Amino acid sequence: MTNSEEAHSSVWSAIGWDGHKSLTSASLHFDRMRRHSRRLGIDFPDNFGEQVSSLLGAVLVPEDRNDDPSQDPYLMVIRLTSEGVVSATGAVNRKWPPRPLSGISISAPTWEGDIRGTKHGDYRPYKEARLIAEDNGGDIGLLFENGCLIDGDRCAPLLLDSDGVAYHAPHHDGALDSVTLHVIKPYLEESGIPVRTARLTLGMIERSSEMIVCGSGMGIKALGTIDGRKIGKPHGPLFSISQEAWSKREISSKFLEAN
Repeated sequence: MTNSEEAHSSVWSAIGWDGHKSLTSASLHFDRMRRHSRRLGIDFPDNFGEQVSSLLGAVLVPEDRNDDPSQDPYLMVIRLTSEGVVSATGAVNRKWPPRPLSGISISAPTWEGDIRGTKHGDYRPYKEARLIAEDNGGDIGLLFENGCLIDGDRCAPLLLDSDGVAYHAPHHDGALDSVTLHVIKPYLEESGIPVRTARLTLGMIERSSEMIVCGSGMGIKALGTIDGRKIGKPHGPLFSISQEAWSKREISSKFLEAN
């Protein structure tokens, strides 16, 4: 079990950014950072949104712009350290292929206590999972613990079961409480697809109708295979409704009052 001092050093979030002063679903990201900072023992400032806003104009815009309309042009990495320092750094938002993505199963890191399921300061195991997946011909690393899928290296998995219900791993099992899932959930439920938590066992995955992975960087992407094994039928209703929901995400510079 991992218990890294570095994990308690900061809380952070990667947020879609237009290259100017607008962020995607900023209030949801900031609320999550507030919740996670509490669990990590980091004091969250009352004027956090104001501090972030004051930094945006000075952030260096990456040279590579993502022109895919289903993704944001750039990412903004917002970080709060245990010493109370707020920083904002621009990052490239990589463009994903339109084809269904391939996942590689990888053992999930196990964190102690309140570190589990947070956007904490030690992101190294997730970067390693990404590299392992790419080295093995995959697009993303899918993190398994005790035979259950709990998270992805840059994304949250969501599957549509044969019963017509969409399931994602519960937060108490170590899954991150995904902002993207929070955005698309109401639209899915309004369209007749209930969204629930469940332990995503191999049996559930194998019988699923389709699976998607979603995240602030990638948006909504279909998952086609895990370790070379075909998963459901990609680009079905779960994908199409989720992508439509994501297209309606809030992109705004007016986020101060939400904090």
